[in-house]
Amino acid sequence: MKKSTKKLTQQVALTEILEIATEALWSNKLRTGLTMLGVIIGIGSVISITSIGQGIQDNVKQQIQALGTDVLQVSPGAARSGNVSQGAGSLSTLTWEDAEAIAKEAPSAKVVSATLQRQAQVVYGGTNINTTIYGTDLNYPDARNVYPQFGRYFNEEELNESAQVAVIAPTVQQKLFGNETGLNEKIRIRGEIYRVIGVTEPKGASGPTDRDDAIFIPLTTMSARIVGNNALTGVSVSAIIIKSENQDALNAARFQVTNLLRLRHNITKPDDDDFRIINQADLINAFSNIVGIMTVLVVAIAGISLVVGGIGIANIMLVSVVERTREIGIRKALGATNSAILTQFLAEAIAISTLGGTIGASSGVAIAFVASVMFKFPFVVSGWSIVIGFGLATGVGLIAGVIPARNAAKLDPITALRSD
Repeated sequence: MKKSTKKLTQQVALTEILEIATEALWSNKLRTGLTMLGVIIGIGSVISITSIGQGIQDNVKQQIQALGTDVLQVSPGAARSGNVSQGAGSLSTLTWEDAEAIAKEAPSAKVVSATLQRQAQVVYGGTNINTTIYGTDLNYPDARNVYPQFGRYFNEEELNESAQVAVIAPTVQQKLFGNETGLNEKIRIRGEIYRVIGVTEPKGASGPTDRDDAIFIPLTTMSARIVGNNALTGVSVSAIIIKSENQDALNAARFQVTNLLRLRHNITKPDDDDFRIINQADLINAFSNIVGIMTVLVVAIAGISLVVGGIGIANIMLVSVVERTREIGIRKALGATNSAILTQFLAEAIAISTLGGTIGASSGVAIAFVASVMFKFPFVVSGWSIVIGFGLATGVGLIAGVIPARNAAKLDPITALRSD
């Protein structure tokens, strides 16, 4: 009976302490709000930055995975003027014949496709758009998982004859033909007429990149009519796409392709390579590492805001102790224990930081959502970031409130009652 009575008394005392702490904070709303500001900024920054970082990371992963993680892309090397690099792809060192040689002589290369890419104006009726034109061979659909949903892809005869036929992606279809498929319609690409023979399946848009804003035409047509320049040894291409059986075979494919191209291009030193081989899976890992490092750095900076917020809470609570010295004296004279005074001021500090953490977390989630809508990447809010945010907020309040609370608890009641 005595134990239950004691427990009830403790509960009543704790409830009373919380009520007093709430009343004290509410009576100084402006000061309480300004004190919470550092915590709000800190927690909001932590949650919004981690969420935005994860969203961007997922966005890039989706784009790369849509192209396939079992894929290698071979790009031309960089031309040099003196000691200055002109940038990757500035040399016309890759040819369609290179792609055909890889398909024949590299056992780990399951699918090989050569592509030639340019931006061009496309006209249908009174509609004029700018889009990406891809000159491709017959293996491109399998290499990039791009298949027609209406109509068909061009065939070997059309490729050999440099036929003026086009397969359009859904965004181009929508811009040019609206709700119609556009099949068998005539469009103009750089002033020349092409017949639409197919519409590809939608691949989706991720961020600023719309994978459905494209037109595919035979590689021979692209080289002869749009680009108009061939390499000395064959048809120049922008890239060679190599798809292996699985990710485990990528390293073998890279080794085989590297050696084959060096032989074909008469390269004896690795530093003289006139091509680059990019592994899609490596791109995901590299980007994930970069985003992870940047997120840690920004979160660390946001942590400084939490430290500043903690200092602000400590300062305000110290001022509050001085302002309420007489109140503390009266409470102790009426029987309040040191632990009750200590608990009250700790409760106030933790309440400030927790409320600030709640507002900060809500603001962070809202900022992340708005950013995801504006820049079109996945909206991701991880539970661990919110848990860590609230944990940091409570910890800041607890640490910042210890010294002021101890000072208040140690006040002599007689001295406190004499203060003005």
